Amino acid sequence: MTRRQQHTGNGRTGGKARRANGHGTSRRRPTAVTAAALAMAVPLTFSAAGDAGAATDHPIVFARYTATASIEDLYAISSSGGTPVKLTHTSTVSDVMPTWSPDGKRVAFVRYGSGGAIDGIWTMKSTGGDLKVVPGTKGASDPAWSPDGERIAYAKPVGTQREIYVADIDGTPATRLTHNTADDLHPTWSPSGKYLAFNRADAAGNSRVMRIRLSTLTQTAVTASGSHDWTPDWSHGNRIAFSRVDSSGFARLYVIRPDGTGLHRITSARRNDKSPSWSPDGSRLVFTRGGTDEADPEHLYLVKSDGTGLTQLTKTASHDMQADWRP
Repeated sequence: MTRRQQHTGNGRTGGKARRANGHGTSRRRPTAVTAAALAMAVPLTFSAAGDAGAATDHPIVFARYTATASIEDLYAISSSGGTPVKLTHTSTVSDVMPTWSPDGKRVAFVRYGSGGAIDGIWTMKSTGGDLKVVPGTKGASDPAWSPDGERIAYAKPVGTQREIYVADIDGTPATRLTHNTADDLHPTWSPSGKYLAFNRADAAGNSRVMRIRLSTLTQTAVTASGSHDWTPDWSHGNRIAFSRVDSSGFARLYVIRPDGTGLHRITSARRNDKSPSWSPDGSRLVFTRGGTDEADPEHLYLVKSDGTGLTQLTKTASHDMQADWRP
């Protein structure tokens, strides 16, 4: 099972099943890892038109692979459109699950290769250089930077399950927050930094959004049991967006308040809508649409939080995933 298979779905069913509900991708690991791959990153440059994010823009970082380039690399694109700029050039290792630091100067992401020689959470400059590994994160996924920029939350294997951890950005001390028999994935911080939301996936294939208070480790369910809710993202306006496989059989975007009230659906197309990320002002979301199978491209779209203003951001024959909007 590949890294993306483990962490875009419930981590228990096959890739084909998760493809059907919009939360899996049948992907292989790279076949080799070289030392040179660690340093392969290029500076991000901006054109006069503002491609990939001018100084006044809030660019979006995402992972991409194509039929001809099957190893994932990271890209950045302006939220107003344009040509994506490639941030990493790693022909033998995969770079996925990017997340911006609060000041927009660095990006955390997951890097992995075959054989475990390169495996864990890394950070780099927003321009694509100065790569650093976060110690103690071997096997970890789903990094999320704290609002103060000092800590990082992530999911990490404990036996056959994955649990939520928090560590300083240097990797220490790593504190385990959850202890249960389900898989806890995709943490996201509240604006105050006092809570995390995440999705909890059980052996039956269900997943619900949970909330945990860091000071007491008290956990509260945000969405109902028996749901199929994935990849929550907590806005500065104190709303949580997530992807739900509803009665239609498709994954669609929903928004809910952290106390579990005010649930409403944002998208309703007969496509799979996944991995929402809020704009800095909380008015829009970027997300991935598509990917019912390997032949179905996945593109980034923007939508207003009320469901209007749908815009396609990327259009090439590629799989564009796991976007994160710079704060």
